[in-house]
Amino acid sequence: MSKEEIFQRLQEILVDEFHMEKETITPEAKLYEDLDLDSIDAVDLMVKMKQYIEGKMDPEQFKNARTVQDVVDILYPLIQKK
Repeated sequence: MSKEEIFQRLQEILVDEFHMEKETITPEAKLYEDLDLDSIDAVDLMVKMKQYIEGKMDPEQFKNARTVQDVVDILYPLIQKK
């Protein structure tokens, strides 16, 4: 899965599960400030992405993610292992 495909999948989840406007979800969008996610939402998002990753995800990896692109960049190598 390419980074663009990961972004699109994240965008779909945020629209479908979190009822966000697709236009607001850009790579530069800040998770907490722009998208108004809280820590529980962030965990839910990672659970939804788990199906694309083999093995366990370390929540520590996502601690410093601030933008949608940060999440894509963290997920990319994990998804490539699958």
